[in-house]
Amino acid sequence: MKVDLRAKKLENGDDFLAVNPKGQVPALALPSGELVTEGPIIIQMIADKVSGKNLAPARDSAERYKLLEWLNYITTELHKNIGPLYSPVLDDNAKAFFKDRVMGKLKYLEKEMAGRDYVMGKQFTVADGYLFVMLAWADRLNLDLSGLPNLMAYKARVAARPKVKEALTKEGLLKAA
Repeated sequence: MKVDLRAKKLENGDDFLAVNPKGQVPALALPSGELVTEGPIIIQMIADKVSGKNLAPARDSAERYKLLEWLNYITTELHKNIGPLYSPVLDDNAKAFFKDRVMGKLKYLEKEMAGRDYVMGKQFTVADGYLFVMLAWADRLNLDLSGLPNLMAYKARVAARPKVKEALTKEGLLKAA
């Protein structure tokens, strides 16, 4: 369900703070009635529920801890620095500060992605879905990623995945073919 984060209202007019007192998305209501928030946790839960799809390495493995490291980087270094660029109350100087920070984080990723198909190497994981969203936000904010060929190729590779196309179409971000 869509949320107006400024007004803290659901699309049906209900108070979003009654759903998530944190007042932020994402928020996933489980059949048990429990509420789970924080994107990296939700996507790990999803990956664990469909373990046969290999969206996350096995629990307690060195690879799983590497995935957690990447998820933490994406959420704390990218997501939290891109978010302020959407703020209507920040002036151009403040936005320039965050833009420079984001570009620095992306330059780090550019180096790390050299020779990799996906964040974890050859296997698409939930970290790729999250990073792809951050790169899409960077596009919407007109951040110039053209000097980051590894990230540009990565973004195109992820965008070409059938399930990614399906999700983008369902969200109205890509026209149905």
